Amino acid sequence: MQKIFLVLALFFLNLAASSQEKNEEIIVKNVIDTFFEGLHKGDSAIVSKTLHKNVKIQTTNTSKEGTKILKDETRLQLLEAISSIQPTQKLFEKLLSYDIKIDGNLASVWTPYEFYYNDNFSHCGANSFQLFNNNGNWEIIFLVDMRRRDDCSYLQK
Repeated sequence: MQKIFLVLALFFLNLAASSQEKNEEIIVKNVIDTFFEGLHKGDSAIVSKTLHKNVKIQTTNTSKEGTKILKDETRLQLLEAISSIQPTQKLFEKLLSYDIKIDGNLASVWTPYEFYYNDNFSHCGANSFQLFNNNGNWEIIFLVDMRRRDDCSYLQK
């Protein structure tokens, strides 16, 4: 009887731990979704709530000549760019999937995407988010996105 009780106890402890991990994944995914909600609405206040005060932001792409480019952007620059979106401009970043990994107070989220400007395809790529659990509040501490205008078929797999 004790062996059965022990097996059941271990099963329920494992189930509880698994449930906690899933809850953290949902919370982290919600931070990413909130970031994009703000982007789509052109609302920098919404985006700001998802960013750590010392967030690092970078974009990488390839020039027409084939040169690899890495551009840094500050938190303020990103928020100003978002707040400058005009009501006539429609930005939509369609996230194709989420790959979320969490270990303690660090989370990593990979999101391949397609980007549309005024309902027209603009580019595709992937985002890499690093988040920090700042005393119970997940915040984006690093964001890098990769952009390309062609060869987006890999995203559909």
